[in-house]
Amino acid sequence: MEHASAVAIVDTDGLVTGWSEGAHRLTGYPAREAVGRSVRDLLAPDVPAAAVSALSGTVRMRRRDGSTVELALRGRPLLGADGAPSGWVVTTGPPDDGPLVLTGETFQQSSLSMSVHDTRQRYLRVNDAALRVLGVTEEDLLGRDLSEAVESVELDGSGFLRHLRQVAETNRPVRYDTLTSDPSPLGAHAWTVEMWPIRDASGEVAAVAMAGFETTDQYRARQRLALLNEAATGIGTTLDVVRTAEELIALLVPRLADFAAVDLLDWVLGEQEPTEAAALDDVSLRRAAHSTAVEDFPRPVAHLGEPVVHPPYAMPARALREGRAVLSGPGDPDFDRWMRLRDEQIPHNRAYHAGIRSALAVPLRARGTVLGVVVLARSAPLDPYVADDVVLVEELASRAAVCVDNARRFARERATALALQHSLLPTGLPGQAAVEVAHRYLPSASAAGIGGDWFDVIPLSGSRVALVVGDVVGHGIPSTATMGRLCTAVRTLADVDLPPDELLTHLDDLVTHLAAGGGDGGSDEVAETGATCLYAVYDPVSRRLTLAAAGHPAPAVVLPDGTVRLVAMTAGPPLGVGGLPFEATEVELPEGSVVALYTDGLIEGRDRDIDQATAELCRALTAPAASLDTLCDTVLKAVMPKDAGDDVALLLARTRALGADQVATWDITQDPAQVAATRNSVMERLASWGLGETAFVTELVVSELVTNAIRYGEPPIQLRLIRGDSLICEVSDGSSTSPHLRRAHAFDEGGRGLLLVAQLTQRWGSRQTDSGKTIWAEQTLFQD
Repeated sequence: MEHASAVAIVDTDGLVTGWSEGAHRLTGYPAREAVGRSVRDLLAPDVPAAAVSALSGTVRMRRRDGSTVELALRGRPLLGADGAPSGWVVTTGPPDDGPLVLTGETFQQSSLSMSVHDTRQRYLRVNDAALRVLGVTEEDLLGRDLSEAVESVELDGSGFLRHLRQVAETNRPVRYDTLTSDPSPLGAHAWTVEMWPIRDASGEVAAVAMAGFETTDQYRARQRLALLNEAATGIGTTLDVVRTAEELIALLVPRLADFAAVDLLDWVLGEQEPTEAAALDDVSLRRAAHSTAVEDFPRPVAHLGEPVVHPPYAMPARALREGRAVLSGPGDPDFDRWMRLRDEQIPHNRAYHAGIRSALAVPLRARGTVLGVVVLARSAPLDPYVADDVVLVEELASRAAVCVDNARRFARERATALALQHSLLPTGLPGQAAVEVAHRYLPSASAAGIGGDWFDVIPLSGSRVALVVGDVVGHGIPSTATMGRLCTAVRTLADVDLPPDELLTHLDDLVTHLAAGGGDGGSDEVAETGATCLYAVYDPVSRRLTLAAAGHPAPAVVLPDGTVRLVAMTAGPPLGVGGLPFEATEVELPEGSVVALYTDGLIEGRDRDIDQATAELCRALTAPAASLDTLCDTVLKAVMPKDAGDDVALLLARTRALGADQVATWDITQDPAQVAATRNSVMERLASWGLGETAFVTELVVSELVTNAIRYGEPPIQLRLIRGDSLICEVSDGSSTSPHLRRAHAFDEGGRGLLLVAQLTQRWGSRQTDSGKTIWAEQTLFQD
């Protein structure tokens, strides 16, 4: 037979006024038959009078079927407003070792915190476990309102009161989880509380019973898992070392510490490789992040970014040296010595140091390398650190260390790629007779790393200039290295003076070769993503711009009247596709036009419409600007996306023109006698240009080049002089055979002409034309 929850309420006259279902099951009397009867009527005749008077002790109870059962009674008084007993709560159960029942002893000795309350939330009964939790005696609680008792022990009683009223009003049990107001992080006591009604004979609620089960261990485990889950998303959100350290500190304070700091080795915050740890007396680190739960208390021993020195006996130094967590606190000689040193350094912190309960230092280690240390401290009233706290902080520190190392590696690779890229990009562009240029290059700040964007301005023969922009799609050092190869290849091919479409064809062959694994290990990045390029040649004499593209955005042109348009041209396939032709486009530009070449990072971005971005670029190019440099800044500010995920290269060129008074042309017949006449005409033109100081060299160059054209070339033969920043002499003929330097022997009659030209001029060369070839030589003009 079940005997749990056998409870009766007896008034001061000895009459039963309340009867639980457990009492019904125990005695067989339903509440309607028991309520109103005298307690003595329910007991056997031989019950001692003392037991009846005290409602306590072992008695024999008469059951409804006439049998008797031996039970242990325990009565507790119900106190009225005047403090006098107004009734009794009697619990009962068999005294033998039969099945476990909720007798007075089991209630009192239960490990659960249990209590019984009347409908006005006053204590009727409370067991030993509840008294230990509340820290009071039974006499302090019985007959008192719960709110008064809760206030006296500083517990959050509002939830208890609300649920007690809810049970009394609804006649339904409730179960809920709650926390007591313990101030220690992760140390608040967690409870699962169950309340149920005790009904009288009429089914009305006569009292409310409550049992609480402490679930602090489970709560702490859930909190630790939640903290680790938060660390997985909250630490390492950026590839920035200092920001990562700050994110770790934000997790630790105030939940696990009222002070925490992250100190890193110097090389971690720089771009160097790891250095061997020297066995020094003191350990010098650099403060990356710190925080306190109370503002300005304690004050940190070092400001952010400043060095902090830890003596060898200090916890951070020991953690770094031993490679493990160090837990210490007051009473440890080394800890006390360290605190005395800190008190001398910052007297303001003496009060805080005196209240420290525990401190913890955990090394930041990733991939076998120690990066620094995180230090935590707890002061009263927080609990000292325990083993579970050490394990939790070690896990958080391990995750943070990996993120710090990733950020460090990214910073190092970014710096390497940026240095390599800057070494390959033009810095001080030489003055050009053909164009005035300004440029900007902005590396990507995204986690993907530096891209492979590049630009170049290459002087060509005949005062022409080549304008180049390109983009190796991808990021990191491999893309930068590939960019360097392509940039060098373009300069080499431009020196051969190939037309834009032919140059891109050769460049496409090179990229295909790299993608196939040629050239010292190949370039998987090119194979996977390819590259784009735009190559344009501007001739200031004809004022024509000839350009071709390999998958690259078309340039924009701003005419002198302020109108702006994109050059209508065929984009062509990206480099590396192979087997497809490139098409050249030629446009005539008035002097003073601005040509804008750029990479796709300027107009492309996540959730960005390219057509709209291109329109913004065109509008920005028409903005008033005092110089091309100012216009570059204006364009970037107006067009560049806020969170640029790619590199941006921008090259602006304002065209110049060489008028008829700066160019002289002579058609020459294939007659050796023409050499002298041509020479005289050139001398006259130099005199009219005021370039008499160049007459000697120019006369020799003209004589040699015209003579060679007449002797070895094919008609038509033409001589052209161009006066710009330099003096250029060009001789064209219909033969495609290019000359070359050779060393003449002592008795050779010829072979010395080109050698003299090469020695006397700044530079010389030849280029193929549609009708043959052109040999040219350039002299520097020294102007006042």
